Amino acid sequence: MAFDRQKIVEAVKEAKARAKPRNFTQTVEVAVNLKDIDLRKPENRFKLEVVLPHGRGKDVKIAVIADGAVAEAAKKLGLDVISGEQLEEIAKSPREARKLAKKYDFFIAAAPLMPKIGRYLGRYLGPRNKMPVVVPPTLTNLEPIVNKLKKTVRIQLKNNPVVHAPVGTETMEDEKIAENIETVLNAVIGKLERGENQVKSVYVKTTMGPAVKVEVR
Repeated sequence: MAFDRQKIVEAVKEAKARAKPRNFTQTVEVAVNLKDIDLRKPENRFKLEVVLPHGRGKDVKIAVIADGAVAEAAKKLGLDVISGEQLEEIAKSPREARKLAKKYDFFIAAAPLMPKIGRYLGRYLGPRNKMPVVVPPTLTNLEPIVNKLKKTVRIQLKNNPVVHAPVGTETMEDEKIAENIETVLNAVIGKLERGENQVKSVYVKTTMGPAVKVEVR
């Protein structure tokens, strides 16, 4: 099975065309269906972080769990900061912990707080594939990490033979979305034992729109 850029562009165009107008900017998503893979075997499951060449096309919400230097660095960038003390308070309310896990796309955490984060938030962040990026407690420049996260998507293959990823928004150029999709495809194929031979099909859709199949060349 092989895909070329033009076939992906065509699928993106059709997915956008078939999406009804909404009162918000819809995300464009890709779904990669896999075959001949036994997910009962842990070695066949994987998690990936893929940096999209053209970003996600929208703001990414990032929270920093830290005290001291890391917290100060985060405030300089205008990021939301959760202190160690606030973490203890959030831990008392499962509802607040769930809200926190849902609100942000990514978390950055100072290393000394990771044991508490694992204990208090692990059950909420882990299943959402949102465990924090860990940084040293003395780090004073978060900008490179933040800039990378803004273009990053996390992909997880766990219980079902399909992976999903946001690859842009309906306002982005078709070609840029297609290149983002190619990047995701290449990353997923690189994790498969038999590469593209284990890709069953690929679909593109907007948040509320129908799925459009990417035709094989």
